[in-house]
Amino acid sequence: MPVAWKKAAMSKESPFPGSWQRAMLPMLLLAELSTGPAHGYALSKSLQERSFGPVKGATLYPALAKLEASGFVETRWEEGQGGPGRKVYELSVAGRTELDKQSANFEMLAQLVKAIVR
Repeated sequence: MPVAWKKAAMSKESPFPGSWQRAMLPMLLLAELSTGPAHGYALSKSLQERSFGPVKGATLYPALAKLEASGFVETRWEEGQGGPGRKVYELSVAGRTELDKQSANFEMLAQLVKAIVR
């Protein structure tokens, strides 16, 4: 087993290597946003609650910025109640199309891996 996998496998935080998390994060963020708008912290918490593992801000916010720059998410500023405001992310029409495409590609990849690794 490669050292990176051993380290991730021993981690109590996530069962997946960091490289897998970084690769899957954009698709999973799009999927989370398909259920409705959310701010970054809520997205991170939801993924962690689903056993994806913690997503650090240094990983999360650049991924969200790339999705925004690609036109897959739209943003708006929400004023805070007694605290600072926050950016809210929402799936765009192009984002829905991209999510469907990535989901189909991932399904093909999963089938390939299952066929090879028995």
